Amino acid sequence: MFAELSITSNFTFLTGASHPEEYMERAVTLGLEQIAVADDNSVAGIVRAHTQAREIARKVRERRTWEGQNTPIGPPCPDHITRPASYPVYAVPRLIPAARLIFTDAPTMTVLPQNRQGWGNLCRILSTGRLRAEKGDCILHLSDLEDFADGLHLLLWPQTTTDRRGAGEWGPRADRLTRRFEGRMHMLLTPAYDGADRDRFEQTQAQARALGIPTLASAGPRMHHGARRKLADVLSAIRLRCKVEDLGRAALANGEQRLRSEAEMLRLFKGHEGAVARAGDLAQTLTFSLDELRYEYPSEVSENETSAERLHRLAHEGLKWRYPAGASEKVQNMMAHELALIGKLRYEPYFLTVRDIVHFARSRDILCQGRGSAANSVVCFCLGITSVSPEMGTMVFERFVSEARDEPPDIDVDFEHERREEVIQWIYERYGRHRAGLCATVIHYRGKRAIREVGRAMGLTEDTISGLASQLWGFFSADGLEAQRMREIGLDPTDRRLQQTMALVYEIVGFPRHLSQHVGGFIVTEGRLDELVPIENATMEDRTVICWDKDDIESLGILKVDVLSLGMLTCIRKAFDLIGQHHGTQYALATLPPEDPRVYDMLCEADSIGVFQVESRAQMNFLPRMRPRNFYDLVIEVAIIRPGPIQGDMVHPYIRRRNGEEDVSFPSDALGEVLGKTLGVPLFQEQAMQIAIVGAGFTPEQADRLRRSLATFKKHGSVSEFRTLFLRGMKRNGYDDDFAERCFSQIEGFGSYGFPESHAASFALLVYASAWIKCHHPGIFACALLNSQPMGFYAPAQIVRDAREHGVQVRPVCINTSYWDNVMEPDGRGGLALRLGFRQIKGLSEEDASWLTASRGNGYHAVDDVWRRAGLPPSVIERLAEADVFAACGLNRREALWQAKAIKTAKPLPLFALDMEGEALDEPTAHLPEMTLGEQVVEDYVAMRLSLKAHPVGLLRHLLTPGAAQVREVQKRPAKPAAASHPKS
Repeated sequence: MFAELSITSNFTFLTGASHPEEYMERAVTLGLEQIAVADDNSVAGIVRAHTQAREIARKVRERRTWEGQNTPIGPPCPDHITRPASYPVYAVPRLIPAARLIFTDAPTMTVLPQNRQGWGNLCRILSTGRLRAEKGDCILHLSDLEDFADGLHLLLWPQTTTDRRGAGEWGPRADRLTRRFEGRMHMLLTPAYDGADRDRFEQTQAQARALGIPTLASAGPRMHHGARRKLADVLSAIRLRCKVEDLGRAALANGEQRLRSEAEMLRLFKGHEGAVARAGDLAQTLTFSLDELRYEYPSEVSENETSAERLHRLAHEGLKWRYPAGASEKVQNMMAHELALIGKLRYEPYFLTVRDIVHFARSRDILCQGRGSAANSVVCFCLGITSVSPEMGTMVFERFVSEARDEPPDIDVDFEHERREEVIQWIYERYGRHRAGLCATVIHYRGKRAIREVGRAMGLTEDTISGLASQLWGFFSADGLEAQRMREIGLDPTDRRLQQTMALVYEIVGFPRHLSQHVGGFIVTEGRLDELVPIENATMEDRTVICWDKDDIESLGILKVDVLSLGMLTCIRKAFDLIGQHHGTQYALATLPPEDPRVYDMLCEADSIGVFQVESRAQMNFLPRMRPRNFYDLVIEVAIIRPGPIQGDMVHPYIRRRNGEEDVSFPSDALGEVLGKTLGVPLFQEQAMQIAIVGAGFTPEQADRLRRSLATFKKHGSVSEFRTLFLRGMKRNGYDDDFAERCFSQIEGFGSYGFPESHAASFALLVYASAWIKCHHPGIFACALLNSQPMGFYAPAQIVRDAREHGVQVRPVCINTSYWDNVMEPDGRGGLALRLGFRQIKGLSEEDASWLTASRGNGYHAVDDVWRRAGLPPSVIERLAEADVFAACGLNRREALWQAKAIKTAKPLPLFALDMEGEALDEPTAHLPEMTLGEQVVEDYVAMRLSLKAHPVGLLRHLLTPGAAQVREVQKRPAKPAAASHPKS
């Protein structure tokens, strides 16, 4: 039986024209039982092919089960199972992992691992080549292959090939290889489909005889089906940065370079049938499968203490720390239950790793907060991973760490965005770069990029491309809307070139473009990570990454720890430091005064500029309607204003029920238990899964697939394949069709963005913390926000304006009292004023500000003092003058700028300050016109993006509609009585 052993997928970026999954599906149709995906210097796409093979196997099993029932009564085969109906046989193709290695000193060869050792050696080879090159490149020498030769089989590409993957000549290198790989080499027979293949096969056969190795046939596919030929040429044009019409010989001559069946191969290789048969024979000996990869998490054993003993000790020590007066019996029982389940599933090392990372961060005073499926538990609370008390009772531990599902736990830890790199480098230092690496993120073609790159390859003008990209990228799912939008921007939707371009854009959407770095997903192993998956350099200095993304590692059961960054944590930590410095009170996330009514009053008034998660206009409009009065209200507030609940029409029903305008009812007691705390409206991703299980009778496996489709909606498409199964299940369980349709519509809304309850609870704590600081210390909150920029929705000007409206005295940047950061200083009335720092001046570096503050002593008295004492260049002094920082020296902006210009153009050094007769050189005083208030405001915004002198609109008030009320007047008017809020639970 023939096996295709050298497939190029679209993970040979901008070359392969088909997804790995499409090759697996096509292999079923063609009757191929074994295929090898071998991308250039990469194994990035093979997990997707492997996962698709498992999915095909699952569907075939389900189809066999349904067809074997022979039951005349009952529902037909569900829609999500009928997809394999086109499969002619029940053969499930097996993926053979491989890679095509391109050497600097030898021709190309496809390398096939024979066993687990061979796979480890292939990963070591790829890691070696990629770590000596920049991101995205790989520099391989033949000696790298010889160093890691065990367990590998080689397919040599003939030196006569014209493909870019086959450069160089074999020469004496062949002798070295035949000795090192005796009995483990074949010469590839690959057609070029140009009419000269017969002669080419004979030449390759002669090369093989000279080397003493057999030949092996491959179609060399770059696409799973010939219909992808046009897209293959477009990809080549994008790669070569030219138009399709200018590709020349780089264009495919035809659509023949595709995956082929055994019958087609025998016809193509007539006279070389043995080479076709040898491909199948070799495939039988390649026993390695990705299922053999046994991920070993670091044991985290310390000082002769097992991981289980260490976790128990640290958890109980944390129990005393969190509950100094003694934990309640409920909390103790919860901890005992969680520890027992963690031990049963042997996840102790995972929790210890997260704990150690958090412990390191806290030892460096780096604020962090854990969130995720397993984070909101007693164990994580006592380990210090999270500050959300489990007594809030919002989650059940088994929902996330389940013995039945046997899924790995998920904990994300957010760190201060300015200091996360310290944590990342500590992880590399502790585990070693051969044991730790960040996940990759596959950058796929989406709307605008697809239109721009395909449009240029197709020769569209830049104006046309810009018009399409600005108007069409968000409307791909709306039938017929594209033509209407084209007409609106003056394009003819019937134009043939435009139609071809849009068809190719649709095809390329979802294609991988290149690999990038995951935001913080770390893989750490007990043994060598580079024998599990290749490691390569990231674009950022001192970072290394693997080539698989988070979905790939989840498919293989590999655990990751998410080390993420969050700007609000930086702000909160800086605010805590300022409170401790000026008020002598030390706060932490877990020790803030809980359930402060003043905080909730402030949020009910939508006074939330700068407050985490509730500062957007949508949230500010919703807060007065929601009127949160306790912590769980904030949990709901965080989750409800999201695309998922909004598109699923969940917001208005919830508010109506909360305000007593609509009865809270449940179609069944079972669903009442699922939806009770959210008044019968599904708001969280976990609830969507529970509805599917309880209401529609989904199995845990089906609910898990639904969860995965929700989590990856934007990448892989809709969750609608579950629609028929869900509706039939709901009807079978007695729910009416309207209710079932509405439920699925709400669940489908989560495909856009569904928020897990565990994440919402962790974020709600940060909402409360930031709101508490703003409520009780508005000046400190504004200072910390400004020192944490860039972050959030609001510009510094809006933050400063909001602080002043809260009674905070804000003082301008001063050459003698400001520092790099904004600071709080006594206001002379027993309070604190906010002094703006040099960081607010656009274009000024922290280094220059450090020199300025370190050299000022008792203060500067003139502009040239800064030049002489701080050594700053005139251009920097001009920037300071433009920001009007010399008021303390008795100089206005123009006077200071005039003196700064004098330094740049004519100011002599002190040694040459006198003329030839010993007289001081004196320039006549310049009489500069005073700047108007409008000019001052404009220059403030140019220099600092804010002004303390006036608001720009205030200068135009006399031009506005006569008699129109000012905002401050409207705010003084009494508010209309609000609707009664839902009774507190």
